[in-house]
Amino acid sequence: MKIEIYFWKERQVSAVNRNYRLKWLTTLACVGMFLVLLAGAVVTNTESGRGCGTDWPLCNGKFVPAYTVESMIEYSHRAVTGVEGIIVLASVIAVWFGVKERRDSLYYALATLFFTVLQAALGAMAVIWEPTAAVMASHFGISLLAFASSLLLAISIRQRGNSNSPILQGDKAFKVSKGFRTGVWLTALYTFVVVYIGAYVRHTDSGGGCLGWPLCNGEVVPELAGATGIAFVHRIAAMLLWIVIAALTYAAWSRYRGHRAIMMGCLWALALVTLQVFSGALLVVTMGSELYLFSILLHIMLISGLFAVLSFLCIATYKAARK
Repeated sequence: MKIEIYFWKERQVSAVNRNYRLKWLTTLACVGMFLVLLAGAVVTNTESGRGCGTDWPLCNGKFVPAYTVESMIEYSHRAVTGVEGIIVLASVIAVWFGVKERRDSLYYALATLFFTVLQAALGAMAVIWEPTAAVMASHFGISLLAFASSLLLAISIRQRGNSNSPILQGDKAFKVSKGFRTGVWLTALYTFVVVYIGAYVRHTDSGGGCLGWPLCNGEVVPELAGATGIAFVHRIAAMLLWIVIAALTYAAWSRYRGHRAIMMGCLWALALVTLQVFSGALLVVTMGSELYLFSILLHIMLISGLFAVLSFLCIATYKAARK
């Protein structure tokens, strides 16, 4: 009997250790994906995309490139993406064999791996062939999906076996309507569209089309042509996004105030989209200065966090609506 108890305790300790390592592995994958996003932004905004010429995966035909600022920035981005790919693959294998009771964790892991490979492929295409603004904007959008998937994976693993997890808490007391769930999903989809437009503004160098803030070139509605039209459309889309998320938060406060996951998710989304609007204004103010790169990175960090929170809300409302 004592021997059986001993082996039972050993198995319990081993399971706890495996779960602990899996939590840190998936968290590392999420942090790594965030760094990939930022590294890609640095490459774009320092115009280092051609730092390795048209060679991939080598850099100017070498495994270790000659030192230039552009080549080191581009190669560092490739190195971070490569290491992240290995971490993501390890996470998929660990979840596949180690997490049997939560299929959603496996779905998140596979989605992270798929989007990681896809964004790496788009990055390689942009190096080998002459990239278009549409392709580069899609590259950023795919990276954003990879980050959101990795965050959902990390959250699901940390909630493993916890009946009081933020997503599940309150589900028995509150059933979310399909209308509210649909609103959340459409908001996430619209956010992705706004992100794409913003990336398109950057890759077409249209940021200077609207000088001044909140007015565009001193006008409420400027002439919608060229760079001005592209930048102005992005501003209008961002303003509508703030209104949509504010309305969504009001609906959550009115109807689902007791559902912690949904309420906190909406409040975070509203805070992030508000900061995102002001970071857009900061972009205009710092354009052409040494702080411009910092403003861009801040802008990207906020929109990445916003889309990740909305992705979390999509899952939370989906689960709650099924109850």
